[in-house]
Amino acid sequence: MGFVDRVRKRIVSEILSRIPREAQLTRVEFEGPVIAIYVKNVKFIIENENVIRSLAKTLRKRIVVRVDESARMPEREAKEVILQLLPKDAGVNPDNISFDKVLGEVVIRAKNSEKFFENGKLLYNMIFIKTGWRPSIVREPPLRSKILEAALNYMIAQADYRRDVLRAVGERIHRDTIFKDQYLRITALGGFREVGRSAILVETAESKVLLDFGFNPSAPSPRQMMPRLDAIGVTPEEIDAVVLTHAHLDHCGLIPFLFKYGYQGPVYTTKATRDLMILLQLDLLDISKREGKPLPYDIKDVHKTLLHTIPLKYGEVTDITPDIRITLYNAGHILGSAMVHLHVGSGLHNIVYTGDFKFGKTRLLNKAHTVFPRVDTLIMESTYGNTRQKSRREAEEEFINLIKKTIERKGKVLIPALAVGRAQEVMVIIAFAMQSGALPEVPVYIEGMINEVTAIHTAYPELLSREVRERIYSGENPFTYRTFKVLEGKTARTDIVESEEPCIIIATSGMLTGGPAVEYFRLMAPDPKNTLIFVNYQVEGTLGRKIKDRIESQVREVNVVVGDKIETVRINMEVHSVEGFSGHSDKSQLIAYLAHISPRPKRIILNHGEPSAIRDLANTIRSYIARGRIKLDKDTEIYAPRVLDSLSLVV
Repeated sequence: MGFVDRVRKRIVSEILSRIPREAQLTRVEFEGPVIAIYVKNVKFIIENENVIRSLAKTLRKRIVVRVDESARMPEREAKEVILQLLPKDAGVNPDNISFDKVLGEVVIRAKNSEKFFENGKLLYNMIFIKTGWRPSIVREPPLRSKILEAALNYMIAQADYRRDVLRAVGERIHRDTIFKDQYLRITALGGFREVGRSAILVETAESKVLLDFGFNPSAPSPRQMMPRLDAIGVTPEEIDAVVLTHAHLDHCGLIPFLFKYGYQGPVYTTKATRDLMILLQLDLLDISKREGKPLPYDIKDVHKTLLHTIPLKYGEVTDITPDIRITLYNAGHILGSAMVHLHVGSGLHNIVYTGDFKFGKTRLLNKAHTVFPRVDTLIMESTYGNTRQKSRREAEEEFINLIKKTIERKGKVLIPALAVGRAQEVMVIIAFAMQSGALPEVPVYIEGMINEVTAIHTAYPELLSREVRERIYSGENPFTYRTFKVLEGKTARTDIVESEEPCIIIATSGMLTGGPAVEYFRLMAPDPKNTLIFVNYQVEGTLGRKIKDRIESQVREVNVVVGDKIETVRINMEVHSVEGFSGHSDKSQLIAYLAHISPRPKRIILNHGEPSAIRDLANTIRSYIARGRIKLDKDTEIYAPRVLDSLSLVV
């Protein structure tokens, strides 16, 4: 008997002995990281949650109970029944009801989702019992994301393929370990002593798991753009799982490349990261096509990435290979960003990989998680390991004062912003300032991919800061503040700039490497009443960095590419950089994180930072440990590997 069969037989035998006959059990399936129990009796599912929880605890597996297909009402009839049951004040559009055959769920997007859970989940249970479809209630976001809707529709249309993926993954996870000689090592494939192309290979005798697989388009050579999986003799087919921390391209940009060259496994991440990842990968394809810089994958590979993605919630313990289980925790960096806790073997070793994280509350997000079951090795980002940022309060005050002065002189403010995270943070700050009277209410024009990203933010209010979440639930959504005006198309830009009324413009791209912000800059720069405010780092070689450097050196002209021509632009507008809005932790916050993480790690590995930042941070950590300013053991090991270095954690 094979290893897979032995484990599966034991699990199925335990389930059969614990599930009563009245449940009308039809089969047990291994679907990705979960064990799916199919029954015909819907009331059993509703009335026996304790039985399922006890079984999951015994097996130490994630278990879900689904209604067998034969006991589910046909979709058309089920929709009619649901529409008859729904009260009008639930706020459900008939077009917002869809059926996921893989999960056996009816997805209902409702304006008043709480209606389904009143009176002991009466409406929820009625729909479940009468149709056989488990309701998945989603709060209808106030902003519409075309990308998100298209992605969800595509996944539903590809139900058979998704089911096959889950079952193939399930067979690989739910098997006995083969090798008794346990070891654990990590290999730095990218993002070590550098920023960009983040990727780590975690390897045991049983498993090969990738943590992130990013892209660095600004690298000087193709070899430095991609993680160095090629250099260690590991092919995509050999990888068992990919775990993604967040949707920035330097962490997720090359995951479709893996699928193009043979990877068939799962991608584990949060739902919000899944949605943002697909949006940014499609945008990257579009930009590369327009600029004539082809990527090593195409849209088919992005679609395949979507179908292989298995979303997880924060705090959900999940087996991803026979000897590795993970739990995702909030990282506070961008929407859906996660720290990864890896439990390797039967207590063999525990790793926490922070990814990019913010150990400080912002207007948009709560600060990063600190408490874990166990931490032997901490892999920590060090982007600002030698930099102390302005406090968030000081940054907001400076930002609001600059806007206020510009408005008072009847000028216009241009804020080039990163579409993911920074733009939404700026929108919330402006909305709160206008609502409190700190800023006068003037039009705020929003253009570029910001609109799609903001719509995705409104779909996941539970992931936002308590202040923003409560305002959204109370109907005071800061992303839809009354002065905000979403723009589509180019026609309005000249009219906005030439208008006599003051306004604020938030547009991509944040570094003026393209997008509508470049055209706004070209139109607004000659007028001294206007102000340009940078709210994110300007990378060397970008137009944003050139403008910043030239203003500092008293040079007031810059060349801008317009179509196939180069135009010299005179900069008479004010130019300011407001530091302190970063989604990364600065040096003080990195040190504070080490002081607060529980339990204390025995080994610290620093990554995602330039050599000087990592060197400075490592020296500071050692100094603080020696002086007792951080309560870490004096024998704590601190490493700063280079790309292609391997480190054995268990031998």
